[in-house]
Amino acid sequence: MKTRSTQYLQAGVDIDKKAALINSVKAKISSTRRPEALAAIGGFGGLFELDLSRYNKPVLVSSIDGVGTKLMVANALDEHRFVGHDIVNHCVNDIAVQGAEPLFFLDYFGTGKLKSPQYENVLASMADACKAQNVTLIGGETAEMPGMYGDDYDLVGCIVGVVEKDKMITGGKIKPGHAVIGMASSGLHTNGYSLARRLLMTDGKASLLEKPALLGGETVGEALLKPHVCYWPAIRDAMQKGLPLDGMAHLTGGGFYDNIPRVLPDGVAVEVRAEVLPVPPVMQLLRAKGNVAPEEMHHVFNMGVGMVWMVPQSAVDAALACCRGAGFNAAVIGRVTEGKKDVTVLF
Repeated sequence: MKTRSTQYLQAGVDIDKKAALINSVKAKISSTRRPEALAAIGGFGGLFELDLSRYNKPVLVSSIDGVGTKLMVANALDEHRFVGHDIVNHCVNDIAVQGAEPLFFLDYFGTGKLKSPQYENVLASMADACKAQNVTLIGGETAEMPGMYGDDYDLVGCIVGVVEKDKMITGGKIKPGHAVIGMASSGLHTNGYSLARRLLMTDGKASLLEKPALLGGETVGEALLKPHVCYWPAIRDAMQKGLPLDGMAHLTGGGFYDNIPRVLPDGVAVEVRAEVLPVPPVMQLLRAKGNVAPEEMHHVFNMGVGMVWMVPQSAVDAALACCRGAGFNAAVIGRVTEGKKDVTVLF
């Protein structure tokens, strides 16, 4: 007969609750499995059999990231149905700009005390986001650590994808004269929340429930929690059609000034015209509340542009058609010039 000790429970860690909560979302997680996924949920390692017959020289591409202090907004409102989309979509975008098809995803959920339905909502939203992009949620780690996180939790994700070596998108083909296409964001995505919270959460939860006129009927909390957009469907379509996506940048922390140069080769620069695509109302509110300078806004936030593509002028119409065909608002927002791998935003 198995004897159970309660000392670990008394120390604040409930092993049985963790197992029960994981079991409650197993079916949803299992629904994300691609045929290449071999192991059942719960093993020590996730197994994924890459179909090498599909590739000549496959290159694995990986990325890891977190949701950051956006989780503090979710915690304040006890609204956790969307943060899984944030972490999955952010990670998918990070490898998609190199042309990689996302294959499988792993998560880390760390908290001071497991709560229901908070935990199930977070895992279910990750599973939904993975399924939407044909990504297997192959494994993860749930860590209950009283004394470490307090009443908060942290969420981190790791993505692995694959791209044919001769189809990798490196930015090396970007030349002066290329057009810069912007794809619209839904809002802050997962960056800039330390500044946003300082400007908008002066009264904690009460501030998040306010409905400023600039938000057109939305609460501050609803605007801040809009999920990070995943641009992979448009990229996949463009690649399948053979369009020359010579460079792409995912606009995350660092905005325009830090992210676009990451893909520029020597000898070129980028000029971007501000506000060609609509600036989300929440960013207009932040700008007004804090009297934030335009340069700072474009350095901290995406300002309505979640991703940029650099393509030859001859491919502009086809690239825009791919973006719009996948459901994204897109426009030419700038051009590539000669320069020193820097970005100029024209206000």
